[in-house]
Parts: sequence; structure tokens; C-alpha cells
Amino acid sequence: MSSKLEELQALLAPVVVALGYECWGVEFSAQGRHSMLRVYIDKEGGVLVDDCAIVSRQVSGVLDVEDPISVEYTLEVSSPGMERPLFTIDQFAKFAGEQVKIKLRSPFEGRRNFQGLLRGVEEQDVVVQVDDHEFLLPIDTIDKANIIPSFD
Repeated sequence: MSSKLEELQALLAPVVVALGYECWGVEFSAQGRHSMLRVYIDKEGGVLVDDCAIVSRQVSGVLDVEDPISVEYTLEVSSPGMERPLFTIDQFAKFAGEQVKIKLRSPFEGRRNFQGLLRGVEEQDVVVQVDDHEFLLPIDTIDKANIIPSFD
């Protein structure tokens, strides 16, 4: 995780938790005037639009005061949804047995994209089975990971 993401997570997670939600994760993509700060929240029973609005108002106030982002950006507060992003080793462990899509920051064994069965975690590695091969992917090399929804 980049230092900017760590800073934003440290700043915003306590705000989200104080409101009674779980801070599932934070994403920030800096693209000039089209920069986006996305805060994922979760709670037992699911997240409603009103929940997102409550958190958005509070987070926006904190961001206005602390001003951690120097460029113009859009704030979005969202539930993790069906294609739930995974950020932490604990989240990967919790969703063992699910199908996942993982993109790495740089190639590992000649590839950056992996899609398969999330077998679990071993220390700081995510174990994913693609066809007949298991890969141990260091969590700090993962750029993006999402659950692939099953409609069985």
C-alpha cells in the first residue's frame, strides 16, 4: 500500500468506525482533475444509500479540515458490492473458497493477472489456484483484487 493510501486509511478509518460502520478499504486514483477518492464501508445487514450519505458528510468534513489531498478530487462512499474488493490479508482469509480476480503491480512468474480459486493465506502471501497450479502472491505486490460473484 502506498504511503498516501496508508495516510488516508489512518485518517478516515476511525471516522467511519466512530459512525458505526466498518471501513472496508480506501482507494485513491490521482488523475488530475479526474482524481477519485473512494471509501468502502460495510455493516451487518448491508449498506444503504443513507449510510453512504452519512459517512460522506462526515468524511468530507474531516478531509476539508485535514486537507491530505493537494489535487482536485471526487469523494465517493460506497458499499463493497458483489464484486467486493479485497485490501487486507484478513479479508483474503475471510473469503477463502471464493473465485477471485487479482492484478499485480509487476509481473510474477511472467504474469500480472490471475483469476481462480482463493485457497487462503500463508503469512503475508495470498494463495490462489489457477487451473492446476497454486500461486503464492505476496500481498504487497497486489494492485487490485476482487471477488467474482457466483450466481448459483
